[in-house]
Amino acid sequence: MGRFMNTRTLPLLATVVVFVLIYAVCAAQYPAMLGLRVMGNLLTDNAFLGILAVGMTVVVVAGGIDLSVGAVMGLTTVALARLIEGAGLPPALAFALVLALGGLFGTGVGAAIHYLKAPAFIVTLTAMFLARGCALLISTDSIPIHNAAYDTLAAAALTLPGGGRLTLVAGIMLLTFLAGGILLHGTRFGARVFALGGNGHFAQLMGINTGRTTILVHAFCSLMAALAGIVFSLYTRSGYALTGTGVELDAIAAVVIGGTLLTGGVGGVAGSFIGVLIQGLILTWITFDGTLSSWWTKIAIGALLFLFIAVQRLILVASARYGRSGAGPAAPNTPNQATSAPASRPSSGAAAPSAS
Repeated sequence: MGRFMNTRTLPLLATVVVFVLIYAVCAAQYPAMLGLRVMGNLLTDNAFLGILAVGMTVVVVAGGIDLSVGAVMGLTTVALARLIEGAGLPPALAFALVLALGGLFGTGVGAAIHYLKAPAFIVTLTAMFLARGCALLISTDSIPIHNAAYDTLAAAALTLPGGGRLTLVAGIMLLTFLAGGILLHGTRFGARVFALGGNGHFAQLMGINTGRTTILVHAFCSLMAALAGIVFSLYTRSGYALTGTGVELDAIAAVVIGGTLLTGGVGGVAGSFIGVLIQGLILTWITFDGTLSSWWTKIAIGALLFLFIAVQRLILVASARYGRSGAGPAAPNTPNQATSAPASRPSSGAAAPSAS
């Protein structure tokens, strides 16, 4: 029982249970939602949000936040449209340029957070205004993209049984989640991210370069935002400066609903993937109903978000109590132990692995 009563497994388990319940109710009311056509559309329509959620998961696990991802996504779409339509660049080169731009932008954000010792909320809010302003300087109008290679990429899809389609953008999202999971859970960088989110001071005592980790975390998040911009431009075949307005909040909601603790140190991209699907499923349900406004999606997501924050808090309290009641006698200090080192916060779930 103790293996399941911890901050790492219970939030994800709660997310899975909620998804299964919502899907079961939807399928009972509208059996067509069980088909691969609907599932394929669900993945395609939420591909950009899923990619944003991968980057946001890494940032939140590290104990941070990034409010600039929606603006970076919008800047990417309008920059792509201008590069392809205005400058005549081939799509592959334009993709490489905007991805590099996104990575550099995030590097600057992470450097500002580390070297200025400024709160991530303020720095990324500033970055959001900067990116959105740059996008509006490029163009205030929507720019259609007319390019044969671009059209081919946008239309690329794998046919599924029952008339469903797994589009290229959906495939990119799935590969991004796979890569994000490997990065976060199977590399030294991922171990450093968890250590930083669990307790930054303790991570320094472990020999982790927390400044470099912070910079890399935000560089990765902005890189994912740029990739989301590419995917969204393929989805709409256009670029628009106001694309992604407010989507950073949807990404944060997906991450929290997916079981990642806002206090840092606990979470994963698998839960964020389910969180994205829950949001998309609610919107699909409302669309099938036909009598409700799409704004009910926001109300439902808000209610779920509040519920999951409450559940996370209860899990933290229960985990702390269970740990105290079930712990054995404390191990004696040895001469090699740093008795003055601060203990990891309860939000880290367990001691972070060493990552020198």
